[in-house]
Amino acid sequence: MNLYIKYDINTACKKILQEQLDKMQLTYAIIGFGEVELKDNIPSAKLKQLSSNLNNYGIEIVGSHKSILVQKIKDAIVEMVYMEEKLPTSKTSSYLADKLKHRYGYISNLFSEVTYTSIENFIILQKIERAKQLLITNELTITEIAWKLNYSSVAHLSNQFKNVTGLTPSTFQRIINKRRDIKQMV
Repeated sequence: MNLYIKYDINTACKKILQEQLDKMQLTYAIIGFGEVELKDNIPSAKLKQLSSNLNNYGIEIVGSHKSILVQKIKDAIVEMVYMEEKLPTSKTSSYLADKLKHRYGYISNLFSEVTYTSIENFIILQKIERAKQLLITNELTITEIAWKLNYSSVAHLSNQFKNVTGLTPSTFQRIINKRRDIKQMV
């Protein structure tokens, strides 16, 4: 038997983080997505242990100023793409500049320098991952997904989806549905 799971990545990460911080008996406050304030100084050995525990879940403690800002950029994009409602209609550049309190040119250059890809490419990848998740849950039509993710048309979503995955959204959805049908027959 297979279970098909719908999850909120922000809530899951926050819960894992809380469990690990509580397990290590640390006093903390979660400030926002991807940011925690530790109330006390902790020994480097304990910080190393926390880092190791979080790495088991694919969560990494970020160190350098540049890396911290790049992580904040990624977090802001993921938060934007995974909003329950429709993506903001404001330009992404304005959204990120306002949210991160830096000029977009600086944010964009830093992101490219550290990740070797552009913010635009990262957004496309995140939007396609979100589209795949929405297609798997079968809750929305492709037209509704295109609207939710701020695509100008279904064709625009389909082109980007195919460029990233090699499949059209319709083909992807058919494959998922066939797999479900086969597994239900077994």
